[in-house]
Amino acid sequence: MASMRDIQRRRNSIASTQQITKAMKLVSTVKLQRTREKAEECKPYFNHMYATVTSMLARTGIVEHPYLKSGKSGKKGVIVISSNRGLAGGYNSNIVKMLTQGELEEKELLIYNIGRKGHEALERKGYEIAEDYSEVINAPLYSDAVEISQRVLKDFKEEKIGEIYLVYTSFKNTVVHEPKLLKLLPVEFSDKELSDAERNTPMNYKPGEEEALDMIIPKYISSLLYGALNEAAASENGARMQAMDAATSNAEDMMESLELQYNRARQGSITQELTEIIAGAEAVE
Repeated sequence: MASMRDIQRRRNSIASTQQITKAMKLVSTVKLQRTREKAEECKPYFNHMYATVTSMLARTGIVEHPYLKSGKSGKKGVIVISSNRGLAGGYNSNIVKMLTQGELEEKELLIYNIGRKGHEALERKGYEIAEDYSEVINAPLYSDAVEISQRVLKDFKEEKIGEIYLVYTSFKNTVVHEPKLLKLLPVEFSDKELSDAERNTPMNYKPGEEEALDMIIPKYISSLLYGALNEAAASENGARMQAMDAATSNAEDMMESLELQYNRARQGSITQELTEIIAGAEAVE
């Protein structure tokens, strides 16, 4: 059985840890409010852009354009969004699992990384990192999304990669965050969800189809990426808030358990002292 001094030392250590987890929970809660508002503001545009472009292409019919078919390269470019900091439960590990346990094979992937935790995990597992943009996730800006999109599209045009995917964590609400794998290029579309009127409405491009798609698709990619960055930031703070709340509760339970152990040890010590005093008194008599 642990001594009273050991139990007291452990209680003090857990109490110090609990103060840290409480502080981190409060910080994450404040950050969550800010990032959630930004994610919710972006989401309608994010969803509308995706629906508009896919609907437009579905009504266009057969169009010959590089962005609408896989490139010659066997490599697949994947933009991976994780976090720069840990202590967020399974947030980062779930993103890594999307790649390591998914259908995409490691040898055919080229990673465009956002977030140090994802970079470290994927590098350990032997994935090829083409570029790292870890600082972007600290405060995502639309200009950052444009810069990353331009780099990835450049590699797509130069046939270094034949397809482009996006892996991020979708923000549903404060407690629900869902890892997602989204195919960006070639753009996939279907006319199944269109009404008869929409399906029969011709789509005219001014200027021509190729010039229009050259302008629209890059904006489509950067818009989806910007939305994903904001959702990922909100999901990270939500996951960290939950993790710190659970850690604080666990620390409370451990301190209660140690309090019982301490009281038992103290009672045992008192009983032993009384026994020794009585035994000593009897010996004197």
